[in-house]
Amino acid sequence: MPGFLVQVGAQVMCSHGGQATPTTPNPRVLLGGAPSVLMSSPYIVAGCAFPPPPAANGPCVTGQWMSGTTRVLSNMQPMLVQSSTGLCAPTGTPLLVVLPQARVAAI
Repeated sequence: MPGFLVQVGAQVMCSHGGQATPTTPNPRVLLGGAPSVLMSSPYIVAGCAFPPPPAANGPCVTGQWMSGTTRVLSNMQPMLVQSSTGLCAPTGTPLLVVLPQARVAAI
């Protein structure tokens, strides 16, 4: 998947407006001085507006990415790009990269 690489500090959100942050940054590759993020890094979601049971199955608590780079690896793992797809748990809704850095792109 082509797109700009994602760094720690990029704006990542759940579908309901919750802010997501990576739990394990990748200090091996820096993007504008900030560590990059690998596809395997879980995200923690805070501030999700999706209601809890019995009204719905929210709020979003964690997020995991399902796709990343195909040709660029760091530590033998795919990196996260703006076009990556991810899912939140327990809701199963998408995790979205809203605003990554805009200098380094990868496939």
